[in-house]
Amino acid sequence: MSFERPQPGADPAADPRGALLHTPAPVSPAAALPAQARTGETPSTPGTATPCGKGKEPASPPSDTTGPEHSQPAAEDPMGTPPARAKPSVGDHRPRPAPEAVPDQPGAEPGRTQDGGGQERRTGQGLTPGRPTPMRRDGDRLRFVGAATRRIARGIDLDEIVMGLCRATVPTFSDAILVYLRDPLPVGDERPTGPLLLRLRRTDRIPAERDTEGGFSPALQPEPPEMTGLDAVGSEICEVRPGSALAEVLRGVRPVFTDAPAARAALPELLGDTGEFLVPGGQRAILAPLRGRRRVIGAALFLRRPERIPFEADDLLVAAQLATHSALGIDKAVLYGREAYIADELQRTMLPETLPRPTGVRLASRYLPAAETARVGGDWYDAIPLPGSRVALVVGDVMGHSMTSAAIMGQLRTTAQTLAGLDLPPQEVLHHLDEQAQRLGTDRMATCLYAVYDPVSHRITIANAGHPPPVLLHLGGRAEVLRVPPGAPIGVGGVDFEAVELDAPAGATLLLYTDGLVESRLRDVWTGIEQLREKLAATAQLTGSDHPPPLEALCDEVLDMLGPGDRDDDIALLAARFDGIAPSDVAYWFLEPEDAAPGRARRLARRALSRWGMEDLSDSVELLVSEVVTNAVRYASRPVTLRLLRTDVLRCEVGDDVPQLPRLRQARATDEGGRGLYLVNKLARRWGATRLSTGKVVWFELNRI
Repeated sequence: MSFERPQPGADPAADPRGALLHTPAPVSPAAALPAQARTGETPSTPGTATPCGKGKEPASPPSDTTGPEHSQPAAEDPMGTPPARAKPSVGDHRPRPAPEAVPDQPGAEPGRTQDGGGQERRTGQGLTPGRPTPMRRDGDRLRFVGAATRRIARGIDLDEIVMGLCRATVPTFSDAILVYLRDPLPVGDERPTGPLLLRLRRTDRIPAERDTEGGFSPALQPEPPEMTGLDAVGSEICEVRPGSALAEVLRGVRPVFTDAPAARAALPELLGDTGEFLVPGGQRAILAPLRGRRRVIGAALFLRRPERIPFEADDLLVAAQLATHSALGIDKAVLYGREAYIADELQRTMLPETLPRPTGVRLASRYLPAAETARVGGDWYDAIPLPGSRVALVVGDVMGHSMTSAAIMGQLRTTAQTLAGLDLPPQEVLHHLDEQAQRLGTDRMATCLYAVYDPVSHRITIANAGHPPPVLLHLGGRAEVLRVPPGAPIGVGGVDFEAVELDAPAGATLLLYTDGLVESRLRDVWTGIEQLREKLAATAQLTGSDHPPPLEALCDEVLDMLGPGDRDDDIALLAARFDGIAPSDVAYWFLEPEDAAPGRARRLARRALSRWGMEDLSDSVELLVSEVVTNAVRYASRPVTLRLLRTDVLRCEVGDDVPQLPRLRQARATDEGGRGLYLVNKLARRWGATRLSTGKVVWFELNRI
């Protein structure tokens, strides 16, 4: 519900609901206009406005209801919007002469004048109940429709628009409202299928505990059964059958009084079998179809209580305007919701759904769009597992945050994943991304940072293409901005990229981010980077020097540094906690490509498993190592590498200089070979083969017992 401020010149205790709805107890529903005094007289009601600033107010002719007398400078419309006319200055005001006589209104006492709202013009006090009607003047209706449509238009989604319609009409125009919408609502030009179903979307009415305060009913009078029964309609779904009375009313589009035969027959179909008894008799209910751009999408039912005076014929025009603006707003809200859904789905598919769990590193990420109205952008992050238990960490930013930027981002991200699968050095990956951006267009520019972490050597190799430098948080709480050559953005062309190799100690955390985190209208990028470094150091101090802060909580703390004016761009954040692999958990050998290599590989693997206390896996590991090494030495011309890694699983990697990847096939009964990979596929937890710039690596994993 919405309650408005009282008009100047009216008693707030008697009229708390606004300028257009004044209902002196017990039944008068019309709002009183401000009391006006004749020229030379001072209003007796406290708080009466004096536009001239001299304590005088010109009288207005009562017979002309369309003239400027109805544009009251001190009054507000029913939605609280100030009137269009400004208050005249003292020096420019020229009062008009008062008429000789003001005719009595119908039903008024002789010798006493009334205004259009049912109040005595001199005192502002209410008259006999039942005489005035709500929004008696056309100017009142225009002001109400203007304010109500503005309130409805402020909504951007479906619930806001429907709520705006309810709050704008209750209690100013009606005592209760029921809004039905099509289920499901059609989107744009799509043709709905299936039967026409109307679902009760929202109801609103004046609560019983507030009625006695506003004078809608006597203090001890119970609420009418018509209004109490509205709560029972809250979960109903109505099916509009072709040719029914409700279908005919909706097809007519125009609002109708429910006392008409067609509308009265449609009420049981809309409200249920008892719906006809819930609606007051007489012209106290209006059924207004809601028609969008293409078709009817719902209906609104405006209700007044039996003690209230009924609607007038002009109120049908008011209901028509409310229904039209609401229906068009609902149509636009549905279209906006579909666009937002498409944008969300596009952004979700462009970014990794889940991050991998590579050996020796833990990952966390965040993504924030620039605004709710721009849910897609060109920022992205990625984590790509590489051969040798390594992982590639990527973060990039395409110019803009539109659908075009998101599409370009998706193409560049796919290209980066393909290049990472070739195990190219970071600088080569950026070089190929630069060529791809130039093929997409002349103005397709982006920044990107590509890093490769090796958990065995505890080293990280980074190449930069115009992106903000990463920040490394050490275990002791010291945060440093890594010195990485900035490079030129992707898409410039003809630029050579440079890679640097740095230490990545165990327990350290690497933070990759886009410029939306550190740059805004309120600060430059280097000021933001320094604030980020200080934020990381302060967060690390909370957990002590021996324990790094939790990764997910660290990401949340970083985002908390954003102020109200710091959300000018999309934000992508990728955090990597380096755990590494201890040297004692790694066994590495070189094997000459000769016939004795498989036997030597079995002996080396057996010794390593015995040293680690994993003798139970010796049989399986010896069999699989023998098969993989045999395939490698058959075609290799250089020494073959064998490496065992003990982490949460046992991983075996065999590398050679032959780029052709092995292929799993079903050996025939007469074949002497071809069963090695079949055994690996059956016994190993996982296995795979990755092409390197110097050959390939075949690996498999076994669960630790």
